[in-house]
Amino acid sequence: MPKTIHVSVAWPYANGDLHVGHLAGAYLPADIFARYHRLKGNRVLMVSGSDSHGTPISVEADKRGVTARSIFEHYHERFLLTQQKIGISYDLFTHTDTENHHQVSQDIFTVLLERGYLYKETQKLLYSEIEKRFLPDRYVEGECYICHYADARGDQCDNCGNLLDATQLINPRSKNHPEERLTIRETEHYFLDLSKFSDQLLEYLDKHEPHWRANVVSFSRNFIAEGLRGRPITRDIDWGVKVPLEGWDNKRLYVWFEAVIGYFSASIEWAKNTGQPDAWKDWWYNPEAEIYNFIGKDNIPFHTVIWPAELLGIDGIYNAGSETPLSLPYDVPANEFMNIEGKQFSKSRNWAIWLPDILDRYQADAVRYYIAAMFPETKDSDYAWDGFFSRVNAELLAAWGNLVNRMLSFAYKRFAGQVPTYDELTFEDKQIIAKVEAGFDEVGGLIEAVKLKEALSTAMGLVRDANGYLDTRKPWMTIKEDAADAARSVYTILNVINNLNTLLAPFLPFSAQTVREYLGFDGQIFGDLNIVEYAEATRNHKGLVYDGTNAIGTWAKQTLAPGQALREPKALYVKLEPEIIEQERGYLGAPREESEIVV
Repeated sequence: MPKTIHVSVAWPYANGDLHVGHLAGAYLPADIFARYHRLKGNRVLMVSGSDSHGTPISVEADKRGVTARSIFEHYHERFLLTQQKIGISYDLFTHTDTENHHQVSQDIFTVLLERGYLYKETQKLLYSEIEKRFLPDRYVEGECYICHYADARGDQCDNCGNLLDATQLINPRSKNHPEERLTIRETEHYFLDLSKFSDQLLEYLDKHEPHWRANVVSFSRNFIAEGLRGRPITRDIDWGVKVPLEGWDNKRLYVWFEAVIGYFSASIEWAKNTGQPDAWKDWWYNPEAEIYNFIGKDNIPFHTVIWPAELLGIDGIYNAGSETPLSLPYDVPANEFMNIEGKQFSKSRNWAIWLPDILDRYQADAVRYYIAAMFPETKDSDYAWDGFFSRVNAELLAAWGNLVNRMLSFAYKRFAGQVPTYDELTFEDKQIIAKVEAGFDEVGGLIEAVKLKEALSTAMGLVRDANGYLDTRKPWMTIKEDAADAARSVYTILNVINNLNTLLAPFLPFSAQTVREYLGFDGQIFGDLNIVEYAEATRNHKGLVYDGTNAIGTWAKQTLAPGQALREPKALYVKLEPEIIEQERGYLGAPREESEIVV
């Protein structure tokens, strides 16, 4: 029976272009996972969007002397184009400044307030006399009081990963006016009373621990064990979702509270956009549905503790009369960080590999392959340009691309552009076919367990087995003396290539489609990714949308028909030259200008 799978993907701050850390941390794992489940025939809803309200957007806007809206709209547009180009197959990639998201966020605030899960409290915050305002956390930097990292943010330390109280930073300073001595003042805010959910959250972790990553479980348990305290969900800023209460016009909902609501609100928006306004309930009010949150490790507590607490607090929202509980995340497969040439990502120092830039220089599937092979699933990994060069050339091109090109070219030329007919397959022929067909269960099981790096490695192991088979059978030699035997082995390898292509399709969707066409098939493995404009009362907004109408791919073994017409193949991948290594390293830390994104 088909499964119902929800793929919730971390929302990137729309204050700069996407980089390889975004791709490795959440977006590519989510896409591979979603594409696989679509091939399996499961019902998939994959959503995300641009985080429009985070203070990083306001910080960037202040730096450029423009409005926060202009910054987020600029980068939202670039996010749409970049992800379309790399092939991240969202059913909806929207943003948090839609009327829909504002309304859903305010409704959730109201329900939590009415049910007694929110309370008001006077809070001490850092105040700038120069700017005449309380400083949002991202406007504050200082020494971490836990690990003593010198440049911790006001909300979280990038070094130790702990959530922080800005007022406890050692020598706090304003990003805008580092020389100013900040003062502490009192202000009133609403807090989410997390302590009321402690027992339910521990039960939730107990239930899912068997299939969660160990680091995610341990981090979450430790977070709860330290004692859950109320967290402020409003703040003194003028950009964001308004607090739905009289007298609170100068405050907004805290971004950490409302951004995770995006998984829920985007599902509702998708349902409205597709003309089936209650369809979102098939995931959110369905005990059989599985919701996966693809995030980076810095977001673990928000998705394993705080977001589930919010969901527990609003159970039954928009579903009056039903006793079915609101779904909590089934799994939170958080990835670690991907460093760059041995150093941590740094936007300020431009120590980054920006996706729009490398997608102009390299094939999308080459980028996807290297990132997937280096996924930081259990520990931090490193993006190294010599690694990119060697893996693309030695694995993607030499093992897979050359296998496809040389054998399809051989079959096309020596067997009249058709899949050969044969008499009876040898033991070796049947053995390699059976081994690759078994890969559907093995690779598929690894993907379902979100062990994507191992899944790709297993699939590429089968590619190497196929090359080993050819080294033994040598159809280019046997055709001179035994054409019937050559026909057997070529027929075999074409079937092997066809099935390997399906195993690799979630990882390499662009070249998989090309291989399918070379093998003589019509139709699309996957659907199309389109940028669509939606209208709301005050303004329009754009989204990236996966349209699976024309998709006919399936996660199942397939046997080629003898005599099927082939199409003349060309090389799948571009060979990389060694000069690119130093060339690309030279871009790191150097000034950068944004270029137009052409899809």
